[in-house]
Amino acid sequence: MTIDSQARSMSEGRGLLTENEREAIAGQASDSYRYKTRSFLRKRLDRVAEDVEVLAKHDPELLDELREVVCEETD
Repeated sequence: MTIDSQARSMSEGRGLLTENEREAIAGQASDSYRYKTRSFLRKRLDRVAEDVEVLAKHDPELLDELREVVCEETD
């Protein structure tokens, strides 16, 4: 994989969920897949917590951007 394609795949990948996982959470898949997806997401959230610690220490500006996205109020 070239550096260019690697950077592209990093920036164009999923957020916390894949498209299939989004559908499962929305109830458009089997209950077992939805349960499994919820379990995977909880593990990812633990990793996000670790990422927040790194950002707080090394890049607080980027952490602020993350907070704006995650903590954005919805109507």
